[in-house]
Amino acid sequence: MSHASPMPARRWLLAAGALAAVGTGVGLALWQRRDASEDGPWTLAFERPGGGRLALSEFRGQPLVLNFWATWCPPCVREMPALDRFARDFRGRGWRVVGLAADQERAVRDFLAQSPVSYDIGLAGFAGIELSRQLGNLSGGLPFTVVYGRNGRVKTRHIGETRYDQLAGWASGDS
Repeated sequence: MSHASPMPARRWLLAAGALAAVGTGVGLALWQRRDASEDGPWTLAFERPGGGRLALSEFRGQPLVLNFWATWCPPCVREMPALDRFARDFRGRGWRVVGLAADQERAVRDFLAQSPVSYDIGLAGFAGIELSRQLGNLSGGLPFTVVYGRNGRVKTRHIGETRYDQLAGWASGDS
């Protein structure tokens, strides 16, 4: 009569437990990402570079371009004139643009003193990178843009530099 060693059963139980833990973690991460992506950023508020608070709840019900950027990011800086032009051209149609700076306050203030924009800027700090990940930026790269329709749902996400014609195209059908 041979007896089965308890080691294979123990390994199997440990492997099953580890797999269940990984599955739970992945499921929770996906649920949190879904929650942040679908529900939008409407409960968030940020300091403005010039003082005061910027509450994203102000923009609920309006189509919104939410752009994550930094002063040290060359494509971020290059796309700012296109974002600024879009903000001015589409404001009359209800569109708003918010730039969330994943940067230090002083660097943002100094940059905007030299290169002002007509759209709202909030100071997200380096935590802005993590926030962008929660909104669908899997790589954590900059610039990252999320476009929300009037209904508050994500219309598109874009990693990398945007162009004016892209922004105008994304705005079609929701202006």
